[in-house]
Amino acid sequence: MISIEKALEIIQEQSVETKTEIRTLEDCLGYSLSKDITAPFDMPSFDNSAMDGYALGGIYKEYKIVGEVAAGDKSEKKLQEGEAVRIFTGAKIPDNTTAVMMQEKTTVTADKLFLEHLPKEGQSIRKKGGELRKGALVFEKGYTITPAGIGMLGSLGISKVSVFKKPVINLITTGNELVPPGKSKEEGQIYESNSFALASACEKYRFFCADNKQIPDDFEAIKSGIKASLKTADLLLLSGGISVGDYDFVKQALEENGVEELFYKVFQKPGKPLYFGKKADKFVFALPGNPASSLSCFYIYVLPFLYKLSGSEKKGLPRYSFQISHDFENRSDRPSFMKAKVEQNEVKILDAQGSSMIRSMATGNALAFLDAETPVKKGDLIECFLIS
Repeated sequence: MISIEKALEIIQEQSVETKTEIRTLEDCLGYSLSKDITAPFDMPSFDNSAMDGYALGGIYKEYKIVGEVAAGDKSEKKLQEGEAVRIFTGAKIPDNTTAVMMQEKTTVTADKLFLEHLPKEGQSIRKKGGELRKGALVFEKGYTITPAGIGMLGSLGISKVSVFKKPVINLITTGNELVPPGKSKEEGQIYESNSFALASACEKYRFFCADNKQIPDDFEAIKSGIKASLKTADLLLLSGGISVGDYDFVKQALEENGVEELFYKVFQKPGKPLYFGKKADKFVFALPGNPASSLSCFYIYVLPFLYKLSGSEKKGLPRYSFQISHDFENRSDRPSFMKAKVEQNEVKILDAQGSSMIRSMATGNALAFLDAETPVKKGDLIECFLIS
């Protein structure tokens, strides 16, 4: 059995082969850039108005209105002292413009413009290159593309980007007792939920399961299922059958498929029977079958590795420390990831911490990390992994 820190170290030290592809702006959300992006031109590429109003020649209380400039106009106007033009947000500033005055602070009579107060030089003018200069670094390699990032790329005239390919994920759940939701179940059976939780957790972070199988507790079936999944997967996720019970066949089936064990069992709660292995350039996580254990291990261990496989600069869930809102009796003999809720800059450890209990995880938004048998008092700082 190894420590949490050692398990994370082993995961991150793995050498992975990343591949690249070209994707359009419409289809690159959540992908990570495989190259730096630099600005192909100054942004803005010309001086323009920050609002609807009037471009002013010089600083006076009264001007003569000599025209109008709308966004997209190509005319090359040049203002003389005491002249003004009606201008709209984003429109190119005429030469010799001193400032722009918003229309709400002006009065117009015929062709005369009157100001309520004098403007400051440069007021409400977006200067050429004010956001980016040509050649400036916009995004570094590894940047994970967000909606705002797509907007930025589009504003630079970039329609396609080179990104790292996402890993192919295959998912296998095991268990004789499992029944698909929507089917009738008998005494001793439970509805299968881990495949839905794990697949949706992947999807939340813009990763997707290519194949999803449920296999009963049969050694040959599990062995065959693993063999087939490893042919197409970059990462194989298994849930259940990794403990030490008479029907826990996953570890042996992995061994007989030539998977090298990198670690098995982590000194933590929940999720002690966690397995990580590899076969050539394929990787395997075998997660515990209890729902809360399975999902907790995904967030702490699998998600950082998915980012690594996809070339992302991200390392996993965001981690912050918050004051705990109450005393908490910490009886755990192992370091623990506790289902928790962060509100108003405080964290509350939730009830129902059992590894089979997922409702508290569904109503919470964080995993609070506590060392073994460490007393916790109201106001203490607790490290939290934010899920949402």
